[in-house]
Amino acid sequence: MELKNTALDETHKALGAKMMPFAGYNMPVRYTSGVEEHLTVRKSVGIFDVSHMGEFVLSGPQVLNHLQFLCSNDVSKIEVGQAQYNCLPNDQGGIVDDLLVYRLDHEKYMLVVNASNIEKDWNWISTHNQYGTHLQNISDDTCLFAVQGPLAIQALQNLTEVDLSSIKFYRFQVGHLAGVPNVIISATGYTGSGGFELYLPAHQAQEVWDQIMISGEPHGIKPIGLGARDTLRLEKGYCLYGNDIDDSTSPLEAGLGWITKFNKEFIGSEILARQKETGITRKLVGFVMDDRGIPRHGYEIMDQEGSIIGKVTSGSQSPSLSKGIGLGYVTKEHASVENSIFINIRSKPHQATVKKLPLV
Repeated sequence: MELKNTALDETHKALGAKMMPFAGYNMPVRYTSGVEEHLTVRKSVGIFDVSHMGEFVLSGPQVLNHLQFLCSNDVSKIEVGQAQYNCLPNDQGGIVDDLLVYRLDHEKYMLVVNASNIEKDWNWISTHNQYGTHLQNISDDTCLFAVQGPLAIQALQNLTEVDLSSIKFYRFQVGHLAGVPNVIISATGYTGSGGFELYLPAHQAQEVWDQIMISGEPHGIKPIGLGARDTLRLEKGYCLYGNDIDDSTSPLEAGLGWITKFNKEFIGSEILARQKETGITRKLVGFVMDDRGIPRHGYEIMDQEGSIIGKVTSGSQSPSLSKGIGLGYVTKEHASVENSIFINIRSKPHQATVKKLPLV
């Protein structure tokens, strides 16, 4: 299948980015080094082009009922101007995708889905549309920049009349940014370092990117690739679809019980309610390596006797801790915080300790 490019493909190449296929797109993985980019976001500010993500607009008089049936979280709690982390459960107790739901108006919402799941999610939502909801896929016409880090407000404030410091976490405003009208300025992100996600028309992406780079230059803004995005989210224990959650993992196993609300009926709710009642048998945990070694996706997790108790779903070297860290599913009896586990790295057990999330 031919790879898609974001609107800024040539810009990334001119900046010296290492490009790699990701979720059907040719994406910048790093510009300098993953560690340097990671620490830039933790300490100052970076900008990610994450325009590969999918955006759907759902509207109509029954749209709330439609979303309540599709989503595990309680969509009725979202106010206009607010976003909510959510998941689309399947009818087997697994997860179709995790996503953000934005309430744009009283009968209008935007769903932001993972790039690898755009077609899958669209088909799922369409198949379960017995509510007359108007569906619009605006993914190809929308660019998404994530400006993340403790200096994000300073980097962006010169470009907009919106008071960025007044936008609370998981809230958004629509306004001019870098001369472009109707930009969604959202106090969200997947790095755990604060900042904003900016939704704008794809044909104006270049001018906005250029203006952000100029405005952010005194604050040390740098372009950041998907490699650092992965280590940033891993340090905070945020799930990555396809690694830590998928069609076979339940939100309860993945520690997403907080977005699974049983005050309503939704797809798969009976299965998940039974699971909550009887208890889960495995749990997603975070861990930090005690021994030297980097855990990787698919590595076996063992107990002290050498019995296999689970698998690593995500793992890397943590730039903040200078240690190996990871996420993985283990049997419930081994999931306690401070429990010792062992990662099978190159056929040798390497000790690690289960830690409370976030890891940093």
